[in-house]
Amino acid sequence: MASLGRALRAAATRPRRSAAQGLGSRPLTSGAGPTTEKSVPYQRTLKEAQDPAAARGPSRPLPSTADVVVIGGGSLGCQTLYHLAKLGVSSAVLLERERLTSGTTWHTAGLLWQLRPSDVEVELLAHTRRVVSRDLEEETGLHTGWIQNGGLFIASNRQRLDEYKRLMSLGKAYGVESHVLSPAETKKLYPLMNVDDLYGTLYVPHDGTMDPAGTCTTLARAATARGAQVIENCPVMGIRVRTDDFGVRRVAAVETEHGAVQTPCVVNCAGVWADAVGRMAGVKVPLVAMHHAYVVTERIEGIQNMPNVRDHDASVYLRLQGDALSVGGYEPNPIFWEEVSDKFAFGLFDLDWDVFTQHIEGAVNRVPVLEKTGVKSTVCGPESFTPDHKPLMGEAPELRGFFLGCGFNSAGMMLGGGCGQELAHWIVHGRPEKDMYGYDIRRFHHSLTDHRRWIRERSHESYAKNYAVVFPHDEPLAGRNMRTDPLHEELLARGCVFQERHGWERPGWFNPGGAAPVLPYDYYGAYGHQAHQDHAYNQLLGAEYTFDFPPHHEVIRQECLACRGAAAVFDMSYFGKFYLVGVDARKAADWLFSADVSRPPGSTVYTCMLNARGGTESDLTVSRLAPGPEASPLAPAFEGDAFYLAVGGAVAQHNWSHITSVLQDQQFRCQLIDSSEDLGMISIQGPASRAILQEVLDADLSNEAFPFSTHKLVRAAGHLVRAMRLSFVGELGWELHIPGPSCVPVYQAVMAAGAKHGLVNAGYRAIDSLSIEKGYRHWHADLRPDDSPLEAGLAFTCKLKSTIPFLGREALQRQRAAGLRRRLVCFTVDEKVPMFGLEAIWRDGQVVGHVRRADFGFTIDKTIAYGYIRDPSGGPVSPDFVKSGDYSLERMGVTYPAQAHLKSPFDPDNKRVKGIY
Repeated sequence: MASLGRALRAAATRPRRSAAQGLGSRPLTSGAGPTTEKSVPYQRTLKEAQDPAAARGPSRPLPSTADVVVIGGGSLGCQTLYHLAKLGVSSAVLLERERLTSGTTWHTAGLLWQLRPSDVEVELLAHTRRVVSRDLEEETGLHTGWIQNGGLFIASNRQRLDEYKRLMSLGKAYGVESHVLSPAETKKLYPLMNVDDLYGTLYVPHDGTMDPAGTCTTLARAATARGAQVIENCPVMGIRVRTDDFGVRRVAAVETEHGAVQTPCVVNCAGVWADAVGRMAGVKVPLVAMHHAYVVTERIEGIQNMPNVRDHDASVYLRLQGDALSVGGYEPNPIFWEEVSDKFAFGLFDLDWDVFTQHIEGAVNRVPVLEKTGVKSTVCGPESFTPDHKPLMGEAPELRGFFLGCGFNSAGMMLGGGCGQELAHWIVHGRPEKDMYGYDIRRFHHSLTDHRRWIRERSHESYAKNYAVVFPHDEPLAGRNMRTDPLHEELLARGCVFQERHGWERPGWFNPGGAAPVLPYDYYGAYGHQAHQDHAYNQLLGAEYTFDFPPHHEVIRQECLACRGAAAVFDMSYFGKFYLVGVDARKAADWLFSADVSRPPGSTVYTCMLNARGGTESDLTVSRLAPGPEASPLAPAFEGDAFYLAVGGAVAQHNWSHITSVLQDQQFRCQLIDSSEDLGMISIQGPASRAILQEVLDADLSNEAFPFSTHKLVRAAGHLVRAMRLSFVGELGWELHIPGPSCVPVYQAVMAAGAKHGLVNAGYRAIDSLSIEKGYRHWHADLRPDDSPLEAGLAFTCKLKSTIPFLGREALQRQRAAGLRRRLVCFTVDEKVPMFGLEAIWRDGQVVGHVRRADFGFTIDKTIAYGYIRDPSGGPVSPDFVKSGDYSLERMGVTYPAQAHLKSPFDPDNKRVKGIY
């Protein structure tokens, strides 16, 4: 191929493939297998791998035992081994079936961008940068190949530039230098760039690139210097599992062609092959393999020392490669690698120009000299992609001691250092240091992790949208309608616009224009699929692609104000609903929950679950049940103690796995029963809720007969339900937990009774607004595994005044004695400006944190934001410190004056939940 321009013209005249070719059925242009006859950027690695000596068996003898065995010698495997060794795990072994970096790592582009739309990822990237640019060279004297040439993000429309300004504001909270440049300033920085169609760019001077071979070699050198072992040419053939005396499956050994290594801990860092390694142990690994490609150009005069470029709108990146460029991107029709070969090591696929050519047009438009620049080599190799484009990490729920560190969606080099460190902490200390829930394999419901259609659809969409603007209210179109509750069709007919949370369809808001069903996935018209036309749901979703107030802002306002002024009904059936029963149920509850839940039957307690570091693994309600010898749809049969747990549906699997692990570790004799699919749940909230429900329930709902935070079995329209007097929005209200077959008749009876009281349907968009207005916390927004209840203002959920031991108690006591070094603070902004999180928090002219969650409060008519703040001097953050500051919040580079609050700005005396209006 003489030049990129000629490739583009040739592709335009080439006949297109038949639409009859199925998904992922495109053949390789040179046949069915990979080839190594390529010129690639990392010649040294390729030539070393082709040395015949590489096939002579293990590079060193296998030990008989090891504390940890890491499988896979790519970026994640080497980083994990290095960080394990730094934590003092000297008996750690890495097994690589070929040579280090084989498979995927060796051909990666090696880019590192410091800013992402996630505070946790910014921290992970910062650690990777420290490791490759400083730590490894200081430890070993070897250069990793790190090059700091900076990074440019290209904005060719206003929304994209707004997104970059949001990243810039977040970067200020982490000390990441960045600048929004005008087109003229961009041209001065990068003279070869076409800037005629630009709105601006984001320039991060300390971004750069890594050499995979140099980085992994240096990591291995540093790890082995601390006693770890790296054994190449040693394929893993099986994982030996044992079942302990309590029926728990645990890792016992790793089996190879050359012997077995006894170990209690395995880390699956096998990349594209991680699914096969998982199957050896009976563990589901939800990822798919795809071809991912870039081309390397001939020499370009004047390109030397230029920054790397990401043109997201053209879905293309330009990586400086000495005096040339590597050009790649993410296309809407990637090729699936259907039959993953276990013989593949340092090979490459032939490039399918029909698929890749779409990137050339964007690259040539951005750097016009590319049109006449020759192509030196093509690089097309396998990469693993996951359903939400985030890695898979943590201990597998099916097998204790089996950890995942895979599925990095072509970002394994840049995230490897941070993730390797967190994975090592996870293994050694039982928890990562940072909030890794977004990467934790336990985020996926068990019904999805082996559902091939769901994994394939979602992974495709995540790949195709990798460079899409990250909007606050986006929803996937792939893998929908996997888990629906009994009210789904009823609410759909009433105009419900659904959100998806880990397979569940839950109400987002209600469209006055009628039904908007989610249609089967059309792959955006790829692979011969016919793209949907007049797709109402997609049109409503597209209308919300904005960083301004969304078009449906007024609709959500009406739902919120109806709840405050009359009543609203919320379908919360997707909540996780568990029963904790057995001989040790009370002991388990005392240890699991931060609050004292051992209260009389009929009580309901809001509480947290913590980890050993005092971080919050969950917030939930726990209801004590009265003993019952016979099972019913609303309770299992049990003797002694039992508790009913209601947890957020998006995190139900995480809760289930956390509780199960604690029960196993403490050897409590009790059982956790999942009734999430069997029970529905609706919540009626607002001043009129008592009057409405009094017509439906056969119970006295007065304050005296039915106090706040209690529950009863009652009949609703003749159906047995569990009624709980609770509120998640700050109003008088009840939850009704209903057997599945009774959900529709009970809901219809409530709606009929509420017609004369102004009852409306409302969704989770309203809940988000109402709850932030009242100051109620949302787990994994305001409250995460690296936040303690003390920092989050939830000390009242902790039984520290009692002598009852509970998980995390000692950590909280140490934190309280030392003083809080950060504190969650509420801010209100008088100017009606939308905020969504990530905004920098300024106090007296210094950045002291960033916003975790923000929304508009319709009752107080202000923007409300919550974020953790620190004292720049490092001292404790006392209430006086909070009250004495002068605050502002930075949104897209503009600061807005803000008021700090230590209490909720709405009904701070909690009168409304008591029915006092």
